[in-house]
Amino acid sequence: MPEKTPRIAVDAMGGDIGPRVNVPAAMQVAREGIHITLVGDADVLRAELARHKGASELPITIHHASQVVGMDEKPSDGLRRKKDSSIQVACQLVKDGLADGVVSAGNSGASVACGMFVLGRIKGVERPALASFLPTEKNPVVLIDVGANVDSKPFHLAQFGIMGDVLARDVLGVERPRVGLLSIGEEEGKGNVMVKEAFDLLKQTSLNFVGNVEGRDIFTGDLDVAVCDGFVGNICLKLSEGLGRSFGRVLKRELKRHVLSRMGAALSMGSLKNFARMLDYAEYGGAPLLGLKSILIVCHGASNIKAMTNAIRMAVTFVRKESHEHLAIELAAHKELGQFSRHKVQEELSQPA
Repeated sequence: MPEKTPRIAVDAMGGDIGPRVNVPAAMQVAREGIHITLVGDADVLRAELARHKGASELPITIHHASQVVGMDEKPSDGLRRKKDSSIQVACQLVKDGLADGVVSAGNSGASVACGMFVLGRIKGVERPALASFLPTEKNPVVLIDVGANVDSKPFHLAQFGIMGDVLARDVLGVERPRVGLLSIGEEEGKGNVMVKEAFDLLKQTSLNFVGNVEGRDIFTGDLDVAVCDGFVGNICLKLSEGLGRSFGRVLKRELKRHVLSRMGAALSMGSLKNFARMLDYAEYGGAPLLGLKSILIVCHGASNIKAMTNAIRMAVTFVRKESHEHLAIELAAHKELGQFSRHKVQEELSQPA
């Protein structure tokens, strides 16, 4: 049976730069034989495609959407006031079976909202979570959640741990992922009320829960999944990205300071380039929103062409490996998922002492 050709819907109007980044990125992936649907203002997208040689020969189609959810607008606008927004139309294409996944660098709140209410959640998932792959001294680590939920409950974190475990096993190939809870100390009992309660819940699961971990533990490679709420996760993600960029600039400056250091840099240029590539967030593209019935990759608003290209490729990989189907099946069948839900917690609280 021939391999299915992935069809990816790109929110071409999303992001700080919009079509000037999204269209060239889509073209790069289309050159690899992938069917791309650019969603947005048809006139603007046709004009952008016309600027690039050979665009008419690529498997790219345009689906018109008359509205855009601005980066500073409320997420609800993506569902209520702007029903013809590029992100909502892109998600609808997937729901209607006309595309296999969505990639967007637009308003992340609107993307999450459209993912939940248009694509739909997997049964048992309270809140979808954004998962990011971070480089470490050894193998990549899954950091979850990195921004979908800034106000989480302990049972949400327990579900994030389960989703991160499935992702690490299915995508990273880790047989028994080591799952840690991000806190301010390794000892049991450390952290705020939410973290302490989440710790107790995670201990009850069949996950390979290794307890609390600190921020410095993420990059050692001795962990496969780091669990946190989206507020902490987003700060952690952007801190690591900013540190990587600053470190690279400082290193470059120091290597240029003296003749001997410049000679050393020339001799180790290959290693330095590999190191810079490892720290570059654009290498990882975007973050999959786990817990949905379909594929949605959410990217930085400031994503460049390289980042968007790799995000679209990530969506393609999910389609080809049927990773999302595996995730949905495993999550739906996960007996423990339903134990950590709002209804279960409310039921337990209503029981007489």
